[in-house]
Amino acid sequence: MTNVPVTIYAEMTPNPSVMKFVANKVLNAGSPVDFTTSSDVSTSPLAAKLLNFPFVEGVFVANNYVSVTKSHQIEWDMVMTELREFVRDFINDGGVVLTEVVIRETATTSIPSAEALNVATCEIDQKIIDALDEYIRPAVESDGGSIDFKSYVDGKVNVVLRGACSGCPSSTVTLKQGIEGLLKKLVPEVTEVVSEAL
Repeated sequence: MTNVPVTIYAEMTPNPSVMKFVANKVLNAGSPVDFTTSSDVSTSPLAAKLLNFPFVEGVFVANNYVSVTKSHQIEWDMVMTELREFVRDFINDGGVVLTEVVIRETATTSIPSAEALNVATCEIDQKIIDALDEYIRPAVESDGGSIDFKSYVDGKVNVVLRGACSGCPSSTVTLKQGIEGLLKKLVPEVTEVVSEAL
């Protein structure tokens, strides 16, 4: 059985500072993981290497792609090919993308314990999580980002946007007109959706 070489193609995202580098194989079988220059990168040798580039400010590793956030001082046409070839060569040379798989928590950690006992609230939480997983997450991931459920309290849903969605100029419009509108339709108890910082 021969190993098929990894190929990588670059894909723009709605965030002009972020580029997706998509592989023809799974790079992360778990939950998406964010790394910045201030992160502990011990779990991702690839992220550690990418963050050594002076213009790289963030790395987001998802299923079959790596999103790279660059500084505003440089344009993509100056570094895109270099990064694409670096990621391809790193993986083809046996480099490790992630040393451990991170499993996304689907249960909220910010609901007070009294509310956590409320069966109706727990059912609404599950409806929101299901709607995010089925309808919203695939679209967000196709744009190089990730959305995670944080909490639901009194009609207000808190989510965390990561990857290309974090700091994207169009993320507020997407959040309010797209995500909030769809969640209100699918889960009538939802009145508002807001994004929290990670």
